[in-house]
Parts: sequence; structure tokens; C-alpha cells
Amino acid sequence: MTRPATNPDPRPGPLLEQSRLLTRRSLLRQGARGLGAFALAALTQRELLARGLTEASTGGLPHFAPRAKRVIYLFMAGGPSHIDLFDFKPSLRDIHGQELPESIRQGQRLTTMTSGQTSFPCVAPMFDFQRYGAHGTWVSELLPYTARIVDDITIVKSMTTEAINHDPAITYINTGEQQPGRPSLGAWLSYGLGSSAKNLPDYVVMISRGSGNLQALYSRLWGSGYLPAKHQGVKFRSSGDPVLYLGNPDGIDPATRRRMLDGIAAINAAKYEETRDPEIHARIAQYEMAYRMQTSVPELMQLQDEPESTFELYGPDARKPGTFAANCVLARRLAERDVRFIQLFHRGWDGHNNLPSEIRSQCADTDRASAALVLDLKQRGLLEDTLVICGGEFGRTIYSQGTLTKDNHGRDHHGRCFHTWLAGAGIKAGFEYGRTDDHCYNIVENPVHIRDFNATILHLLGMDHERLTFPYQGLDQRLTGVEEAHVVHDILA
Repeated sequence: MTRPATNPDPRPGPLLEQSRLLTRRSLLRQGARGLGAFALAALTQRELLARGLTEASTGGLPHFAPRAKRVIYLFMAGGPSHIDLFDFKPSLRDIHGQELPESIRQGQRLTTMTSGQTSFPCVAPMFDFQRYGAHGTWVSELLPYTARIVDDITIVKSMTTEAINHDPAITYINTGEQQPGRPSLGAWLSYGLGSSAKNLPDYVVMISRGSGNLQALYSRLWGSGYLPAKHQGVKFRSSGDPVLYLGNPDGIDPATRRRMLDGIAAINAAKYEETRDPEIHARIAQYEMAYRMQTSVPELMQLQDEPESTFELYGPDARKPGTFAANCVLARRLAERDVRFIQLFHRGWDGHNNLPSEIRSQCADTDRASAALVLDLKQRGLLEDTLVICGGEFGRTIYSQGTLTKDNHGRDHHGRCFHTWLAGAGIKAGFEYGRTDDHCYNIVENPVHIRDFNATILHLLGMDHERLTFPYQGLDQRLTGVEEAHVVHDILA
């Protein structure tokens, strides 16, 4: 006996097929092509998109009202000598040539450059110092232009790091760890706050070179690490195309390029629905940014549009592409276009051997333009919400590397104390913070670890360094790591 069917479906065959097609899985599969257009529309609202990606893990950004909207970081790669620039004490003249006491050195780990030395004679600066500004700040004769803006800046004289060699030290201060692979400071800012510039990247890097020892700079210093790739810095070149592969190939006009990008975005959106790979979103965003940069970058780089007063302020080197001065002018132009993080690396500060002549040329390259940038931003009303930072990865030793002569000496790496100055949004003006001992070797007042320094930068941009996190390898990773870090409130206005 044949059993009657349970819940017989009276609908004909075509209706059964229609029911199958209306399942959730089928709907997503069939709608994948339309998601391409949706993705493109979302990319026109990049700030909202960036916030949406971070709010779940950070509790919404910014965490509180920011003092700064953007950062210009003048990074002096190689370790400028704080002893020869800002940390002057008249008593240094009295100890010149004397052996550095072991009670001061305290068994410090030495680099391979000086580990074989049996004598560590102290070296006083071979330059004159004078007091400047309302608070009588000591400034070297090597920095006559910076001396004129001491009432606009805070000098932190008690920066400290555990790293004593260049690559670990520069990686540490830029990424929060001495080992490679972590996101850079600029990438964290891009991830946390998104972009306020519609036609330029969130994070731009430019490099200039001096005449001293040139330490290598690797792209991981402005990389995104484990953050989505769209947050990495974009390096601008000083010759040829400012950004590689930005132009259209021969025979491809803008309209054709636009149609190609629309098609690629649709394919990428369909692939994202299949794999949920977040790097696909980054790929779509970078294609769109490159398209917009085809117009915005050439206009940005046209310094001939600047009035003569600009070159009078920044100096004649500002007319030469690739110089530190020219990059400072570009930094101001990027700030005017609301780029979030602008980082200028200037190489050549590694003063191991002929330090007196090398540091003189390095200061000649950077002093005038650094001060001009602060003054330029100030007169345009941009300094109020732009944070300017100037410093390197560590300082130099009071003792001489190699043989000390009357006119020449070198200084080794020194991470125990070094200097950085800041100006602009939320920073006290005409202020000095921290103090070293009479040998400029150890910090005796208000140490500022580089973790504290980075936490303070995030704070000025409205972010709590403990809440700005990204899930990776089972941990909520952050720029300042898991060790203790504090915002340096004493330098804030």
C-alpha cells in the first residue's frame, strides 16, 4: 500500500525552482555583482568607512576631543647629538678630556664600535651656546633658526630607549617594538582615525639625505604590519613620477581607466563575498586612491606655484627637489590638504667619526627649514591643529669614540637620554622638560620612554593608547605594547 505524501506541495515545478533561488545563500550569490557598485559608493565616504571598521574594537574614535588633526614628523635618522645641540651645561668644559667615571657609566652595554676601547674620555661640545627666548633656553650655534622659535616649542630633554643600534632603535620608536613586523605609528593613526583627505593618502613619507653616514631606511618603517594594507605609508619620490605606477599606460585615457576600475571593483567585491579576506577591501581602496591621485599629486608637487616669500622663508634649497627644505614645503602643502600623517626622514646623523664637521652640515640642511615650517604653519593658522615633531631614534655619548684630538672626535650611540622637540596643537610653548646629569649621560628628572612619547601623540589626536587595539595572534595588539606607558601631561598646554 502506498503511503500518501506528507505535506504535499501543490506548486508546479517552476515555483519550486523559484523557492530554491530565494534562499539567503542564493540571494548573496546572485547579488554579488551589485556589491561592486555598493563598494565603490562606500569608498566615496572613506572617513565613515574607516570609522565603521574600527569602532567595534576601540569603542568609537576619537575617544575624546582631539587637540591635533594631523602630524608632521621630522625624523632625524642616525641619532643627532643632544650634547652638541641643546643639552649644554657650562660644567662640561671642566670635564673635557677626563675619563668618564664608572659611577656614571654604570656598566652600560656598549656597541661594537666602542666595546674594545679601554679609555672613555669626555668631550665637551666644540661649538658655542647661548640662551634664547623668554626662558633662557640653551641652543647651539649650529641651530640659529631653531633658536628663534624656542618660545614656540617644547624641548623634551629626557627621552629614553633600550635600543642602542640603529635598526632596532628606529624600528622601536616608529612601531613600538625593536623587532620588525609591527604597524608604524602613521599606520595606527590611519587605522584609528581614517582619512580627512579625499584625494591623497592618509600617510605620506618623504626622504632626504645629508652628507654624513647614511643608515638604511626600510619600507617597514612606514608599513602597516598586521593592520590592513591600505593603512601603510605612501612614499613620494623626488625625481621622476612622485609615486610609482600612478600614470595610465600608453593608449589608456581616464574614461577607459574608470571603466576598468569599475569592473575590477565588481570582481573584487564578488571575491570578497566568497573569501571574506579584508585585504580585498584594501585593494579596492588603493585602486580608487591611485585614480584620484593622478590629478591631486601633480598639482601638489608644483612648488613653482609658491610665492617668492616661501623660498625666502625656507631658504634656497627649497627650490631643489628632494632636499629637506623642499620636503618641508611639501609637508605644509600636504597639511593644507588635510593629510593625516606626514613623515620626513632625513638621513646622515650618524656621527661616529668626524662629528664636528658632519653635524655642522646636517644642521645646515635642516635647521632653517624646520624652523620655517613652524613659522609657516603658525602664520597660516595651521599650527593650532597640527602637531610638529623633530627628533631621532637616540642620542650620542659624552665620551669620544676613537682618539680625541683638538679639533675632531666621534660619539657613539646613546639610548639612555636624547632630545626631541615638539610644537603646535596642544603642546606648551617655550618649555623644557626633563633633565640629564652633569655628564649628559643619565636622566635625573622626568624620564620619557618612547612608549610614553607615542602614547602622548595618540592622546593629542584624541585616542587612548590602551583602547586603540587590533586583534592579532590571540591578543589585542596596540602601538604601546603590553608594558606600562603614560601620557606626558606635563608638556601639554
